[in-house]
Amino acid sequence: MVVPCYNERDNVRPMVDALDHALAGRAWEVIFVDDSSPDGTIDVVRDLAAQDARVRGILRLGRRGLSSAVIEGILSSSAGIVAVMDGDMQHDERCLGQLLDAIETGGNDIAIGSRHVAGGDAGGLANRWRRMLSDAGIRVARRFMPVKVSDPMSGFFAIRRTLFTATAPHLSGTGFKILLDILMSAPVPLRVAEIPFVFRSRAAGESKLDSVVLIQFAAMMLDRLCRGYLPVRFISFCFVGLLGIGVNLGVLSVLLECGADFPLGQVVGTYVSMIVNFWLNNRLTYRDCRLKGAALVRGLCLFVLICSIGALANVGVAQMILSSGPRHWTSASVAGAAIAAVWNYAVSSTLIWKIR
Repeated sequence: MVVPCYNERDNVRPMVDALDHALAGRAWEVIFVDDSSPDGTIDVVRDLAAQDARVRGILRLGRRGLSSAVIEGILSSSAGIVAVMDGDMQHDERCLGQLLDAIETGGNDIAIGSRHVAGGDAGGLANRWRRMLSDAGIRVARRFMPVKVSDPMSGFFAIRRTLFTATAPHLSGTGFKILLDILMSAPVPLRVAEIPFVFRSRAAGESKLDSVVLIQFAAMMLDRLCRGYLPVRFISFCFVGLLGIGVNLGVLSVLLECGADFPLGQVVGTYVSMIVNFWLNNRLTYRDCRLKGAALVRGLCLFVLICSIGALANVGVAQMILSSGPRHWTSASVAGAAIAAVWNYAVSSTLIWKIR
């Protein structure tokens, strides 16, 4: 079992007890992958691991994200079959035997705990917003799925480890929907079984899902449709950059209406957009390695410097192309913007957020 977790201290012991009952008679281990939870989740895991060799913990530093946590957890295991479930006790561990049997004796590659087949139910979703997000995601995902699955957004499934190992290099590793990523990235046709389960209400802690998940889902779908040639982070970085252009124009327009001259308005608009871009990138593009405290201030200063250099490169490249022969100013401007975007992304990822 691989259990990605963040602030799930109160659910660790109940989950191990539940797994002990659900998997009685089977050889099993559970790997909790903790993204440096401030509530001390890893301490509870380590206390249990000292008493029970079937319990293991992985503490991740400087990065967050359910999908990447699942990937690291599965790759750390030597089990022939690996199951994944959330750390909030909402997935029914009593269905694990059916998931494992569907692979071990049923000849399937993946067995999915489904809320949307006969006998399944999604009643435990926290609120109407989460239900809307889940239903909308399922409808969109089904249009592009290479295999027919009723609940591609499920976080409760089992998979052959050899298949996962072969698929792992193709995964985007972003967002919350690792199953969808696997189904769309597998290098071979998959044999899939769906087992109904009732999605339970959360017993302790609080949901980590927010509106950002919808953006991450859209970025991952775009990445899969582009077959990985455009990294999800770069897509998000460029999207934030487009929003920054809108901010720049908005600030410039306001300042011009207030009587400021164009050069001043352009400079102020540019630097306001840089600050907004930094905040959005820290919140969205680099959510899993988000900066805080003093690192946030240092990162902002470095980001402004990097983008200033990128702006100079933009102007220089555009001017060079325009002066090299008969060119329309729009093509020169686009080329300059593209060079600046690649520069800003590459240097930001290397020096500011330092992707691991």
